[in-house]
Amino acid sequence: MFAVINLVIPLFGLIFIGYLAGRIMEIPLDGLRWMNFFIVYIALPALFFRLLSRTPIEQFANITFIAVSVFATLVVFVLIFVIGGLLNRGNVAESTIQGFAGAYGNIGYMGPPLAIAAFGPEAGVPVALIFCFENSMHFTLAPLLMGLHSDQGQTAAQLVKEILFKIFTHPFIVATIIGVLAAIIEWQPPSSIGNLLEFLSGAAAPCALFAMGVTAALKPLKRVPLELSYIVPVKLIVHPVLCYVLLRLLVPNVEPIWFYSAVLLAALPSATNVFVIAQQYGVWQERASSAVVISTLAATVTVTGFLYLALEQLI
Repeated sequence: MFAVINLVIPLFGLIFIGYLAGRIMEIPLDGLRWMNFFIVYIALPALFFRLLSRTPIEQFANITFIAVSVFATLVVFVLIFVIGGLLNRGNVAESTIQGFAGAYGNIGYMGPPLAIAAFGPEAGVPVALIFCFENSMHFTLAPLLMGLHSDQGQTAAQLVKEILFKIFTHPFIVATIIGVLAAIIEWQPPSSIGNLLEFLSGAAAPCALFAMGVTAALKPLKRVPLELSYIVPVKLIVHPVLCYVLLRLLVPNVEPIWFYSAVLLAALPSATNVFVIAQQYGVWQERASSAVVISTLAATVTVTGFLYLALEQLI
């Protein structure tokens, strides 16, 4: 248990430090833009490239594992989407954001540092692959469902163009594709570039977690929405349990580190991108922000519990 506490305190501690800094210092949220740019476009892509480019090519062929992991996320999205639709009398836009709050975990900012710290560098490969495919799914669902809700519908060609643009210009996905290609041709950058990538990779986790804390502090809770009474438990408990069960049943021979990395990603709280999507479409914005903050606070307990159980099995 002490090993788990020693593992999670630095990670959640960085979020807490960021939260305190955000509450104490009167710096507007716009001040985070350059840090977020550094994290999303430079540091985490460098981390993904380094991990994937050094991975034996046969590890990329586990399509069933990726499909089952993403399917578990899709099932959770549909579940919350349906519940939300029944309660809000068929408001597709609100139900969509609720679905993201219940299924779209913080697999970009929290996933890599937590998984690698808990399970070692080998966890970076399944994390990167799941991230790519899950985000491709989210980037497809958002414009499709919001297009159904909007009175000003896009043409099919415009919709496909928007979806493909979001998928193939996302820096994490681009870095993953380049990393896989480098692994296929067994190419490594010169030592000077490799050292730079290693330096950038080391900055990814602390910057991402600190930025999460600051963001939570600068978007204070005004009230706790009723919808979170089912969204947060589904995100933090139902999602990882479903992922666990489906992987056990459908991919019984998966490597333990891959298995627990996938379940850990499912156990993570709602992503800050849920608020970004809500803001982009002008729907459910304040409650989306509340979902991110409250699920992150609750995850300090649930994710710690999961890591304890996972590490007990791996030891």
